[in-house]
Amino acid sequence: MDLPVMPPVAPMLAKAAPALPVGSYLYEPKWDGFRCIVFRDGDEVELGSRNGKPLTRYFPEVLQAIRAEMPDRCVVDGEVVVAGPGGLEFDLLSQRIHPAASRIEMLARETPARFVAFDVLAMGDRDLREAPFFSRRKELEAALENANPPIHLTPITSDPAVARDWFQRFEGAGLDGVVAKAADLGYRPDQRVMIKVKHERTGDFVVAGFRWYQKDPTVVGSLMLGLYENGELHHVGVIGSFPAAQRRQLIDELAPYRDPDAAGHPWGQWADFMVADGGRAPGAGSRWNAGKDLSFELLRPERVVEAAFEHLQGRRLRHTARFRRWRPDRDPASCTYEQLDVAVPALLSDVFGAPG
Repeated sequence: MDLPVMPPVAPMLAKAAPALPVGSYLYEPKWDGFRCIVFRDGDEVELGSRNGKPLTRYFPEVLQAIRAEMPDRCVVDGEVVVAGPGGLEFDLLSQRIHPAASRIEMLARETPARFVAFDVLAMGDRDLREAPFFSRRKELEAALENANPPIHLTPITSDPAVARDWFQRFEGAGLDGVVAKAADLGYRPDQRVMIKVKHERTGDFVVAGFRWYQKDPTVVGSLMLGLYENGELHHVGVIGSFPAAQRRQLIDELAPYRDPDAAGHPWGQWADFMVADGGRAPGAGSRWNAGKDLSFELLRPERVVEAAFEHLQGRRLRHTARFRRWRPDRDPASCTYEQLDVAVPALLSDVFGAPG
């Protein structure tokens, strides 16, 4: 491979904001998938991830599409996604990170991925990173003018009113929100120079377990969240980001609820073993790191926490929730799926049919 921009490249990042900026900006839907930079030099293709680990082996169908639909020599930034009947399916996408080639090939057939392009770093022999974004976008549009699915070009608009409509309407298709890019912005690897506005809701959850912090196994790493349905407590996600002082404080706060006896706990059958192939058990193994310890400690399901979350996908929170406050006034039995505000379903085809 011999390109003007060579892997690895850390992708350009976005910082969160409470509202969309107005001015000389271009707006795009925020996709919920794996960030991916495509490096293509003829038949040689490498898929670079946000953390520098190559994604190439996990998406053979995307490699095939890139060779068929994208320019012979290019470096393109975008997102690998999996689309299902209910919109983007992050859980199905996560299953693709698997050590077994046979399973990857099976999933490539059953739940094929797509690549959504939204920026270009190089084309042919030209390094475009210093070019303004509006110019790079024109290059990308010309390069993908005749591309067919599963290669897509993300919609874009300069109208903040259209972007606000996208923010509301596209959530039901599984999109995260909206990203704003200054029209004259050069490509800045690993810098938070874009602006993202993401969806956020709050709900009350039962805390029924916790994990130790991997960097310091004497403090709490994450809280295991549950919701009731027909009398059964389902694991729906975790709260995993705390200041260091709060991690220490949680040890004392959770101590009265420690429940070493798994026999009567709704998640007791998961407490003593790992589920090596993922699944939905709270102690499931990590698809990203087979040696990562995701075992957990049981807590009596008597504490309720209010947490912020982005989206409920199926019966699970799509991403890690954020701690807001304890709710001692709430009865754990009242923490059900019905209390959550969910997005109105939308067709993913509506997103690809949006103005460009």
